Amino acid sequence: MGEHFDDLETRSADAREAALAEALPGVIAKAMEAPGIASHLEGVDPARITSREALASLPVLRKSDLGAAQKGAPPFGGLTTKPAHAFAHIFQSPGPIYEPGDVSRDWWRLGRFAHAAGVGPGDIVQNCFGYHLTPAGMMFENAARAVGAAVLPAGTGQTELQVRAAADIGTSVYAGTPDYLRIILEKAEEMGERLRIAKATVSGGALFPSLRQDYADRGIACLQCYATADLGLVAYESAAMEGMIVDEGVIVEIVRPGTGDPVAPGEVGEVVVTTLNPDYPLVRFATGDLSAVLEGASPCGRTNMRIKGWMGRADQTTKIKGMFVRPEQVAAFVSAHGEVRKARVVATREGEMDVMTVQIETEVAEPARYEAGIREALKMKGVIELVAPGSLPNDGKVIDDQRKYD
Repeated sequence: MGEHFDDLETRSADAREAALAEALPGVIAKAMEAPGIASHLEGVDPARITSREALASLPVLRKSDLGAAQKGAPPFGGLTTKPAHAFAHIFQSPGPIYEPGDVSRDWWRLGRFAHAAGVGPGDIVQNCFGYHLTPAGMMFENAARAVGAAVLPAGTGQTELQVRAAADIGTSVYAGTPDYLRIILEKAEEMGERLRIAKATVSGGALFPSLRQDYADRGIACLQCYATADLGLVAYESAAMEGMIVDEGVIVEIVRPGTGDPVAPGEVGEVVVTTLNPDYPLVRFATGDLSAVLEGASPCGRTNMRIKGWMGRADQTTKIKGMFVRPEQVAAFVSAHGEVRKARVVATREGEMDVMTVQIETEVAEPARYEAGIREALKMKGVIELVAPGSLPNDGKVIDDQRKYD
């Protein structure tokens, strides 16, 4: 392999959009071969879905929808285009949610991330992701094989044995959660062993700048990716370390939490992903994660859209005065008032009582105008605070629980 995993990474924006327009009708048609997707997209004509804008008109599929579908049609809820026995693996994630897996080359597409992290022939990857029930271990093993690296299937725990194996085998790459590598390195120092790990590919937790710098001080280049059990690779860092580059095998949208409506470029919102995987073709799958588009292209030469990485959870459902308030209720209030740009529910306490304040971005100076709409959408009264357009924080929050529970 050369500097890039393949030529798809360096396409022009026009070439990428043309390829997307050509591929989308077939992707949607293939997805609708899965009975669960066909039911979810009932009435959709795949031939008309030829752009990102057309894709954005389709309903989102939420994790809760997936769980409900799987209970009705186990194990995959009718969302795959081939039967369960035709896959190489079946995994169980918390919920429980079941995911399929296969052993064909780069099935989860994490090989692209491994290549960007400099992993390839001659490397031995110590894979410290779990192999038991959940798919992360197999996802990274599949990635290592896609780039020609060998794998030590280490799994989690047994740190002293991890150090012994790393020292004896000469592993050069760590794969696992960001913080576990430091535990291994500290145990190695305690045992008097010098490890040869020079690269780390991490996911599944926060990579704090101080931790990345600690690894760099030890001579280890650490890069992270954003991947899920359902979708495989979504986005990944390159050596440029300026945001995360969206994988070529998915379409990423950033939408307002509680809706399927795309936000303005740079605004924080929920990550919605459509996969181009013909075996498990999730269409507009709402991840529940928050992020934002990062303008421009990466200095590494990869030209796909970049996102800022994980920025929190979009599911901000909060109980106020004994009633649940959900992001989709806030979105319903906004959509019912054309002059309202954004709204934010803030939960506080006065003494032993909950207080709900609804901050509304609008140029209309009439708080009473919104009283009925708030009662209808949120099912309770609230303090109305009108704010200037553009003044609410760009953090993706539509419900901000400021109550202290300690």
